[in-house]
Amino acid sequence: MTAGAQRPRSRALRVSLAFAAGLMFAGFFALGTWQLFRLQWKLALIERVEQRVHAAPVEAPGAALWPQLSAEADDYRRVKLSGFYLRGSDTQVLASLDRGIGYWVLTPLCRDDGAIVMVNRGFIRAGSGGWAPQPAPPAAAANPCAAGGDPVTVTGLMRLNEVSGRLRQNEPARNYWYTRDVQAIARARGLPAVAPYFVDADAGAAAAEGGPLGGLTVVSFPNNHLVYAVTWYALALMIAGAAAWVVRDGRRSQTAEA
Repeated sequence: MTAGAQRPRSRALRVSLAFAAGLMFAGFFALGTWQLFRLQWKLALIERVEQRVHAAPVEAPGAALWPQLSAEADDYRRVKLSGFYLRGSDTQVLASLDRGIGYWVLTPLCRDDGAIVMVNRGFIRAGSGGWAPQPAPPAAAANPCAAGGDPVTVTGLMRLNEVSGRLRQNEPARNYWYTRDVQAIARARGLPAVAPYFVDADAGAAAAEGGPLGGLTVVSFPNNHLVYAVTWYALALMIAGAAAWVVRDGRRSQTAEA
């Protein structure tokens, strides 16, 4: 094969490599820029949540506002609500904290308007035998709020419904609960008109009396967007450097052949 036949092929190969390198550079650069936008969004979200957590409590949304709730606008909002607990309808949800293995205790609270809001009254430790699912309480009556009860006022952080995770699914039939899916809990208990959120109660008298320990909500958002952006930009620079080296090497080869 002659040298003249090799040069066009070598030139075509360099053009193809340059085109591929350009596409990869543009893709990596775009991903890095997207992560910077995500970083700004995450910082703004963290700031909004911090403001909600430390704000004065407002009345928990009533049934008319439930369809308008969203995690971005309402999660971690400090709220208050009054009513009475449906005693005997507790649901224990597996919890693993730095305090050990135990349960979140979710109890339905009947509001004055007849709507029901699940309240996470707090954390209790598992017994000496470790975690074990508790017997399911009996199904609620057709109108569970009609019986009345002792009035209580609860303040805490509003949390939107948690759905089952990918690794462990709630098993209502066996009373195994791994997430605070209040809609699924309500269906399992036969409760009507349950809010699409629950309230993480603040620390209160229950803890002093040996009851659930409230006020343990952890407000934390993973924020690795800057690391991701730097990684994508570094890959883009590596591609640009490799392309520059190929072009320079090709020019040297052409000079040597000349």
